[in-house]
Amino acid sequence: MRLSVFASGSKGNSLAVQGGSTTIVVDLGLSCTELESRMRQCGVEPDSIDAILFTHDHSDHCAALDVFHRHHPQVPLLATDGTAGAIAMRTKVEDGWTAFETGGEFEIGDIAVESFSVPHDAADPVGYLFSCGGESLFVATDFGTVTEPVRQAFRRANCAVLESNHDPVMLTQSGRPPSLKQRIHGRSGHLSNDDAADLLRAVRPPNLSALFLAHLSGECNEPHLAVRTAREAADAAGMRDLRIEPLSQNCVFSFEF
Repeated sequence: MRLSVFASGSKGNSLAVQGGSTTIVVDLGLSCTELESRMRQCGVEPDSIDAILFTHDHSDHCAALDVFHRHHPQVPLLATDGTAGAIAMRTKVEDGWTAFETGGEFEIGDIAVESFSVPHDAADPVGYLFSCGGESLFVATDFGTVTEPVRQAFRRANCAVLESNHDPVMLTQSGRPPSLKQRIHGRSGHLSNDDAADLLRAVRPPNLSALFLAHLSGECNEPHLAVRTAREAADAAGMRDLRIEPLSQNCVFSFEF
């Protein structure tokens, strides 16, 4: 399988997973022009995409949909019923959708897809576990609390894209309004570096070889802090060979596993 990350952060999120002859994109959170450029940098041709899946309806995950859908109307759009409806209202894109139930499992070409519910302040948010050829990719980038469905999916991953949004001290000391701090800290907000590390330490996925830290806050986190926190947890869990890297808002990234 191949993971290509086009952007990860508070200003926009999008990635692709490829397995066999199938290409699936998750989220379209940049401008269409920028997104198509970054796709091509990673060898992903927009017209070759087999499906676009959405995690939830916030603008940093669906901003490009209106223009992208006009450029590539043949590409199917998939989301939970609640997410599809909320994105359609936000973007006015009402055609091309296939809705599935939260927790639904299905196949797109050569890739098996499993969705799982995540706690986030959105219409009906999910994470995904993608599988092909005996390998699995975990993707969960916006959620505030680790739940059993998250643990079960994470445990099966060979490669994972996991939220590590903020450093708790930096968030507390930031100039953000108290209401925003409370939202981020809350059950339906975002995982901190410590939360992500706790998940890694508790689950210890037996076949995990690479962990990519996602949705890092530009104001309330630093890549080296996120990596250090996860590294300490991995070492404590006996996972000293685990590759750990932060994802970027501005730079594309590809990884084969």
